[in-house]
Amino acid sequence: MMEAHARIEAKPLRATRPSELRRHQRVKVALLGRYMLSDRREYPCQTVDMSPGGVRLTCAVLGSLEERIVLYLEHVGRIEGTIARFTPGGLAVQLSATLRKRDKIASQLTWLANRDSLGLPEGRTHERLTPSQPGVTLRLESGREVAARVIDVSMSGVALTTATTPPIGASIMVGRTPGRVVRHFEGGIGVQFMLPISPDRFHEGLTL
Repeated sequence: MMEAHARIEAKPLRATRPSELRRHQRVKVALLGRYMLSDRREYPCQTVDMSPGGVRLTCAVLGSLEERIVLYLEHVGRIEGTIARFTPGGLAVQLSATLRKRDKIASQLTWLANRDSLGLPEGRTHERLTPSQPGVTLRLESGREVAARVIDVSMSGVALTTATTPPIGASIMVGRTPGRVVRHFEGGIGVQFMLPISPDRFHEGLTL
């Protein structure tokens, strides 16, 4: 019996069955990351939902069905899988993992779900600072440019004061940094970056 269990543990995940969905419940979670396709080029992405057996991504470059994909997600790290299907705005990945790795992902998702249910502010997972030059120009989806001022910034997002309030979910350029509007507050907006800022750029002299 132990040998059979070891063989099962080493196999990649099969296509999820209805009975497995109960064990691998999907969690709605927005994690920034990168993914690499078989051409070895990396692209930015963000998760829509995730389970220990699969993840749905918002991304621009889709690849091919059943193509191998390597993901690097904040809080989760490196995971691998294959492209299972295309979705509006992105794709779904079937993850390849041992039972031990799936258990680790399940624990991480439980922590993330509990964190969100406690109402912790989005985008506050990283240290925040105020740059020495806080003025920045925003470019909206329409191409219109407006002035804004950085309240504080982390490697994953920025809080801005601005007279303009783009809708939640709108794509926006903060200087030269692409992001997505994730919240409104009096006098400003919160933006989540499409890709985290690299640690070597994250200091008070940061220019977005």
